[in-house]
Amino acid sequence: MEELKGATPVVGMVGGGQLARMTQQSAIALGIDLRILARTPEDSAARVVGNVQLGDDRSLTDIRTFAKSCDVVTFDHEHVPDSVLRQLTAEEFRLRPGRAALRHAQDKLRMRTRNTELGMPNPRWQAVSNIDQVTSFAAETGWPVIIKAARGGYDGKGVWPVSDEAEAAAVVRRAVQESIPLLVEERVRFRRELAVQVARSPHGQAAVYPVVETRQRDGICHEVVAPAPGLDDERAAQAQQVAVELAHALDVVGLLAVELFETDTGVVVNELAMRPHNSGHWTIDGAATSQFEQHLRAVLNLPLGRPDALAPVTVMANVLGGQDPDVHGRLVHVLAKDPDVKVHLYGKEVRPGRKIGHVTVRGSDPADLVARAQDAAAHLNGNGVEDE
Repeated sequence: MEELKGATPVVGMVGGGQLARMTQQSAIALGIDLRILARTPEDSAARVVGNVQLGDDRSLTDIRTFAKSCDVVTFDHEHVPDSVLRQLTAEEFRLRPGRAALRHAQDKLRMRTRNTELGMPNPRWQAVSNIDQVTSFAAETGWPVIIKAARGGYDGKGVWPVSDEAEAAAVVRRAVQESIPLLVEERVRFRRELAVQVARSPHGQAAVYPVVETRQRDGICHEVVAPAPGLDDERAAQAQQVAVELAHALDVVGLLAVELFETDTGVVVNELAMRPHNSGHWTIDGAATSQFEQHLRAVLNLPLGRPDALAPVTVMANVLGGQDPDVHGRLVHVLAKDPDVKVHLYGKEVRPGRKIGHVTVRGSDPADLVARAQDAAAHLNGNGVEDE
């Protein structure tokens, strides 16, 4: 353990979303004082964490004031401006992950450039600022191509699949008007999407979780199956090696989530996140050490826990908001029908399509577990309620 300001470790998490909320559960068990910088008292984490500072997570003044009372500052999102991170680093606040690492999760151009330098498996890509560059790129790779905002995208936002020059021109025109830097990538022909998480401490200790399959619809992850069904050992080892090598090369401290495409010839890096991640929610109920506990251990430079799975298969399904806000009113059906399902609700206002919770179920049959998790999630969001 590194030198602390007091007898109890104080970890400050910038952002008051569900990732911070779920981190609190592990902080309680480890005797850690978790403090949150939240925008409003109604934020998911602000509802359950005892020590909350209200402020703007884009403001140097607010984050500086918050950080002064913390041994370590970490993040539940990547949206703190780089100028703020630069100044906090200059003032020698202990940021984990640090600014140098975070920039690769904040900026896709920087991430692709560094991955290329490291020899990581990237799709073909190029920075673009006009339609001629996009069409020239597409002439080499073929249409469709994927245009991405270099900064600020998530859950499918800031990502535009385009099938021809006309569609691409509309995206580029709007981006130029809004001063959004762009890159274009080939559309990878993949079998499925995978993800792997690795935790790394300042000492350089690393612990890598099993590779999982993530199932996306409309740019949003709906289910995660851990481990990825039918993934051969060689391909799994390749994915884990990519994650570990990236964590070390980028000097990540905390959790790194690497989203991947599985292709006929191997894996290709899609996105990076340096925090607990939706693809790792299964670890709360399905791994020896949850991703949230592991993140806290890593940022405090504590020995890392075992990342081993506790069951042959664990499935996580996201609960997305529907039209009916009475989620708790439907809990009785879900819990009575399938007592083995674990429900995690985030205390968020229900809006259609918003992630308001998740469910997990463990067992040995992936297809059966996916069906049960989907059924529980559908009932919680109101889509599975039968007429009575």
